[in-house]
Amino acid sequence: MSAVDVASGPAAAHRPARAVSTRLLRSELGMVFRRRRNQVMLAVLALIPIVIAVAVRVAAPPDDPAEGPPFLYAIAGNGVFVALTALTVVLPLFLPLAVSVVSGDAVAGEASLGTLRYLLVVPVSRARVLAVKYSAALAYCLAAALTVAAVGATVGSLLFPIGPVTLLSGSQVSLGAGLGRLLLVALYVAAMMAGLATIGLFVSTLTESPVAAMATTAVLAVTSQVLDAVPQLGWLHPWLFSHYWLDYGDLLRDPIATGGVVRGLLATGAYALVFGAAAWSRLTTKDVSS
Repeated sequence: MSAVDVASGPAAAHRPARAVSTRLLRSELGMVFRRRRNQVMLAVLALIPIVIAVAVRVAAPPDDPAEGPPFLYAIAGNGVFVALTALTVVLPLFLPLAVSVVSGDAVAGEASLGTLRYLLVVPVSRARVLAVKYSAALAYCLAAALTVAAVGATVGSLLFPIGPVTLLSGSQVSLGAGLGRLLLVALYVAAMMAGLATIGLFVSTLTESPVAAMATTAVLAVTSQVLDAVPQLGWLHPWLFSHYWLDYGDLLRDPIATGGVVRGLLATGAYALVFGAAAWSRLTTKDVSS
């Protein structure tokens, strides 16, 4: 009996399959969340709801509900709205900027440091490396949105009364249900940022300069919002990845209006699919020299 026959015998047939290792993902998550720059960005995001709450506590909210960000007028009556106001404030600029930095650095940062080619010679496919990079960016999107929501709700409960939440439809829900709606809003915001993270990941595969990738992604986010604010370009608005970012207001109605939220998730999914495929195509065919 040959060695091949022995290796393919009954013992080999019952040999347990090797478990999929999560070491690469754990290493990437650790690198993303231990990086001082990313920690500072999370700290800045956490500071924003604190500043909003203290400002409203010290100075009375505006007499006109139309002044200032949405939900600002309601903060004094219910501290939960601190979190909703903070999410509205960070969504146009601060949150996209943080996501642009993390996603833009994903591949370009490795290339800049000269570690990308060593990463790609380990016994894992380039597709898996890209999936791990994107998973870490998604984790950061989720952590950023939940940080703003959690800090806002906590500070709001300390500085203002907290109780049943009045929804946009005028009906009231219990505090627990209101916090559940807040969680849904944070998850929706994180999902919107996931689409931007895919764009940033693709841009990151095009250059060896992480700063260029970060700046390009941030500029694309701002440009999309500027175009979305031009009424004459109404035909273009549904195709912009930022068009549905603020549709989380539908989650604050009774019953929940799913139209805008579903369209937002579908649009983000489409962007993620297109730019994810483009990033995969670029990385798997890229001649890595550094």
